[in-house]
Amino acid sequence: MKAAQFPYFDAPRPLALAHRGGAAYAPNHGRENTLAAFRSAYDLGYRYLETDVHATLDGQVVAFHDARLDRVTDRRGSIADLPWEYVRQARIAGEPIPLLTELLEALPDARFNIDIKAPGAVVPTAQALLQAGALHRVCVGSFSQRRLRHVRELLGPRLATAAGGAGVASLRFLPRLVTQWLSTPAPVLQIPRTYTLAGRSVELVTPALVEATHRRGKHIHVWTIDDAQEMHELLDLGVDGLVSDAIDTLRTVLIERGQWHEPPPPPATPVTVGA
Repeated sequence: MKAAQFPYFDAPRPLALAHRGGAAYAPNHGRENTLAAFRSAYDLGYRYLETDVHATLDGQVVAFHDARLDRVTDRRGSIADLPWEYVRQARIAGEPIPLLTELLEALPDARFNIDIKAPGAVVPTAQALLQAGALHRVCVGSFSQRRLRHVRELLGPRLATAAGGAGVASLRFLPRLVTQWLSTPAPVLQIPRTYTLAGRSVELVTPALVEATHRRGKHIHVWTIDDAQEMHELLDLGVDGLVSDAIDTLRTVLIERGQWHEPPPPPATPVTVGA
């Protein structure tokens, strides 16, 4: 499917996506994936926000990267094994862990790139998106092709999804797999610039891949890019979006290039797209 079929992609390119709200942005240090972090990115002019999601034991979908609370909160334990009543009391630098529905409600004209991190989060995430009426302003991805297939089955062709996990090591070496990968229902490819294979770094984002992606009407977004020179190099290649923790650096680079765009209007009314 093509990016132009989805309201999510209707802003001018390149898209600037705030990774976990912009975890390397000074006001956000130590409070990734909190509503406060996402508001900081929003106040800086970002309307594309990236978050990971997990589901609690009782099926509440939280915006959180890790499977466990331990690394960034004052509590411990696996989110999938804990009830929301416990998880909601955890604090990240004094900030609570937000529900996905809370983010969607608090930032109604923001668009969210959502990475489903656990199999148990697929159904609750689909339900949360339907409850919020948010299919037109989200793009869902996962490293698991099984999870991607499942969420597509649940939400249908109105949902924009991102390809990017399966076969990433083969992109550089097996052109036939590249063609197959680009033929997925996903309107956007989201990949790192390089991949470590057999102890060496392999360049994934090449002019040929960018050209092939665009020929099929898809976007290519690259993550997670925090260095200004690397941002310039990728933008010179023609990528359609950059995902970054250093959102102040990315904003400065785009301003220098005349490619920083004022916040877009809210996405259009949801539409049904064909296969």
